[in-house]
Amino acid sequence: MGKEKLAIIGSGNWGSAIARIAGNNVPRFSEEFDQKISVWVYEEEFEGKKLTEIINTEHENKKYLPGVKLPENVVAIPDIGEAVKGATALVFVMPHQFLGRVIDQLSGKVQKGAKAISLIKGVDVKGADIHIFADVISDKLGVSCSALSGANIAPEVARDQFSETTIGYRSKAEGEMWKRLFETPSFRVSLVEDVAGVSLCGALKNIVAVAAGLVEGLGWGNNSQAAIMRIGLLEMHEFCIEFFEGVKAETFLMESSGVADVITSCLGGRNKRVAVAFVKEKKSFDELEQSMLNGQKLQGIHTAKEVHNFLEARNRVDAYPLFNNVYKVCWEDHPVEKLTEGI
Repeated sequence: MGKEKLAIIGSGNWGSAIARIAGNNVPRFSEEFDQKISVWVYEEEFEGKKLTEIINTEHENKKYLPGVKLPENVVAIPDIGEAVKGATALVFVMPHQFLGRVIDQLSGKVQKGAKAISLIKGVDVKGADIHIFADVISDKLGVSCSALSGANIAPEVARDQFSETTIGYRSKAEGEMWKRLFETPSFRVSLVEDVAGVSLCGALKNIVAVAAGLVEGLGWGNNSQAAIMRIGLLEMHEFCIEFFEGVKAETFLMESSGVADVITSCLGGRNKRVAVAFVKEKKSFDELEQSMLNGQKLQGIHTAKEVHNFLEARNRVDAYPLFNNVYKVCWEDHPVEKLTEGI
């Protein structure tokens, strides 16, 4: 069998952090992996230069992950078809709002028999139907798709600060391949046969992180933060059990993708930070995204809206009062002070 050829689709801070890990790891498994890693980069200018040119000459994503050197075998490519040409292992890591457009661009260009892994946080909702993005990728591109999620704030991972993550797999052999590609002494990877659970934890925890930020913005204390985390984790678990088959309780309670990711996102993730500013600065989320996130995208408020639309279509909004209150604060001018009413 030939070597696995990796293509990373997305180049924000998390995509760049993952590219760094993979680029450093493939020499350790030179018989299994091709040494060149292609990264599709949405071309833009930064400080008067093309971002791909900066990455390929200075080996640093100065816009999205400044101060972190990337291995020289990580190559930025602006054409998505060229980036995935011949690739047998695809890593999807981008804001979920852009995936549909990317899949359309990839149609007919993916290597037959390729496998994929989704690092995307969010859910695909159409009326009363809901899908995880690993399933969307599998269905649209005809690939087997795993999922990776955990307590992983990208700049910390990129600087080799100890952390953990979880890979949900469909095939154990694929899970073990992804683990070899991503695990390092400071980035511990565990495996679980639960693609849906890992994916949903990564999506829904962002709603909880927004709630935690709203609470902090109000000046409420540690008791309130802990209560929001517990209630949020409970609603996450109940949502998954109600609407998805085969989700495992241990994914929430024992894996980094579950309780650990809720904690770190509620303590220091971008959704929490922007929600704090929303309360304190009285600015819109669009304004705060532009001023605070350096081109990155806010996920939690959009996931809250998508989940609300799905629950409304299923007549189940009242069963998830925290999710519903976050939606109303973010999208319907509901008073922040009433965030905990009914939960």
